[in-house]
Amino acid sequence: MAKITPGIVSPPHAVLAPDEWRRLGRERRKVVSRSSHAEWDPPPSRPDPVAILQEQAGSRLSDVVGIRHARMAASPFPYFRGAAAPMAWDLAHTPTTDIRVQACGDAHLLNFGIFAAPDRRLVFDVNDFDETLPAPFEWDVKRLAASVIVAARERGFADRHGRAAARRAASAYRTQMERFADMTFLDVWYARIDVEGLIRMWDAVESQADVRRRHRLIDKAEKRTSVGALAKLCDEVDGDYRIRSAPPLIVRVPVEEYPDVREALRDAIARYERTLTVERREVVNRHWFADFARKVVGVGSVGTEAFVLLLMSDTRAAPLFLQIKEAQESVLAPYAGASIYDHQGERVVAGQRLTQAAGDPFLGWTTAVGSDRVTPKHYYVRQLRDMKGDMDIPAMNARQLERYAALCGWALARGHARTGRAPMIAGYLGRSDRFDRAIESFSLAYANQNEDDHQRLARAIAQGSLPALAGV
Repeated sequence: MAKITPGIVSPPHAVLAPDEWRRLGRERRKVVSRSSHAEWDPPPSRPDPVAILQEQAGSRLSDVVGIRHARMAASPFPYFRGAAAPMAWDLAHTPTTDIRVQACGDAHLLNFGIFAAPDRRLVFDVNDFDETLPAPFEWDVKRLAASVIVAARERGFADRHGRAAARRAASAYRTQMERFADMTFLDVWYARIDVEGLIRMWDAVESQADVRRRHRLIDKAEKRTSVGALAKLCDEVDGDYRIRSAPPLIVRVPVEEYPDVREALRDAIARYERTLTVERREVVNRHWFADFARKVVGVGSVGTEAFVLLLMSDTRAAPLFLQIKEAQESVLAPYAGASIYDHQGERVVAGQRLTQAAGDPFLGWTTAVGSDRVTPKHYYVRQLRDMKGDMDIPAMNARQLERYAALCGWALARGHARTGRAPMIAGYLGRSDRFDRAIESFSLAYANQNEDDHQRLARAIAQGSLPALAGV
């Protein structure tokens, strides 16, 4: 396993010129060559990925964790989405630069998307931080590029298209990092990818049918607000709104039987408010606690505890939906080191705030007992819907997937440049395509590994050694 040292490869708090950081990056190639990133050959000590998933299941809700396994078993791509923990072990056993950034920890294609910035303009960025932790930059790049080939195969594309798209993701990361290395840190900090400009750029090179489809996706995202969620998720009962039960994905907790759960969530919201800035606390204070339900979310997150909260205001047409989601230790922690934050919810929030150019203004963290009403758990809090949307990967052709992969590489580089030393990373990567082609080769090999691991999961479910609840 690669030895990970605290901080990036430099004296702490060193004051160096950009050219000196670049030199340090180039020197790092002598220790970990760029071509070495092509390597993936599972070592004999590699643990059974199904055993890792079983270990994770032990800390999750037993009545819903079968949903996670069933969703992962559906095909290799959802398996990849849920298998961040097995891949974390694998990444830690590949050549590692030890040039650190605030890593996403789960940088696959579907963990990028569009959402509303606080100024209500749509932006594109990384949008999932459950596994965020300081770690070597290339771990994120490898997971992103591998997801590209897995997604390409899911679409039925030949591997030459998947390889080209994975290479574009790495190339975009490298070339954008070079751009950020030449910028002042403040300019890097304020840089963001506005969807309006992005759509204009893509509209100029695609068919009218694709343009119309994309604009429908944007329109749909703009309507994904708390107001829209009120009609979709709630019923009006005796003049009040109640979240609609849809078990096992949305389960109402009978308040009459368990009044302590409601009180625990009220206390959790009070603690959450203290993590917000004063103006955000004022907004939350203008709302009152109306209802809540337990909610199953995602693929990899299924089994961690999550609640959706309905907050109402005096203006009944303007609710605020919040999601309280359990935060466990990052899957990277055994290999990159424990977080500096004792509270795992704070870890997630800090990573998101550091990485995103424009994040959810209501992002915060709290502590509460879980549904067992005994065990205190760490949670982070965010808006349930805030104009969130994706680029509809299942509808993309090979060329569009390639463009989208490049966009994700660009966004990942921007996030890493905010928390790492862009000149050092750019110095390591260089201006040739050597790194890009190494990542392409790794991605193809790891996509094959992912298919083998998916089959292991399917066999474990068929043999009854892993619970699965299909159809949800």
